[in-house]
Amino acid sequence: MPKAPDIKSGQVIELDNAQYIVKSITVSSPTARGAATLYKMLLNELKERRKKEVTFKGDDVIQLADFQQISVSYLFSDADSHTFMDTEDYSQHLLFSDDLGDQLMWIHEGMEGIRGLVVDDRLVAIELPQSVVKKITETSPSIKGASASARTKPAILEGGVTVQVPEYIGPGDVIKVNTETEKYMSRVSSAT
Repeated sequence: MPKAPDIKSGQVIELDNAQYIVKSITVSSPTARGAATLYKMLLNELKERRKKEVTFKGDDVIQLADFQQISVSYLFSDADSHTFMDTEDYSQHLLFSDDLGDQLMWIHEGMEGIRGLVVDDRLVAIELPQSVVKKITETSPSIKGASASARTKPAILEGGVTVQVPEYIGPGDVIKVNTETEKYMSRVSSAT
């Protein structure tokens, strides 16, 4: 069984006879001699949808829940529900906006490369790809002659995400963005 430092966001753990998905982990290293590193985890209970905050020491053993990981693609949204399709057996699964949280701003219809976490034959969470390609919908015009290492400016992407981009990037450009850090990675194409 893994110890607290081995647990990552998005994993499903078992605690007090309930299953929780790990939403975020904050690591704090006390400065006192002999003090243990603490791992503060924000958890979402899968059945009742309750949130819980738990702190573990570095040598605490954590029970992983039984779950299955599948490859899914995002099909469409209908009000507050979002439909994903298993890319192997084509079965459809629903998640609600509350389940997705900040991940909603990254997904778009037809998006592939998403990992789904299934517990008891039910999709409970998704794991986004490390990077996504998005079109810039709004930013100040590009500056001719600006270098890649020059200053940055804010740009609003499809889905409403705001990221900092180099000054030579303009409206309509398509860029690659890291979904974890929300940082610009590269330009994929430019507007014609």
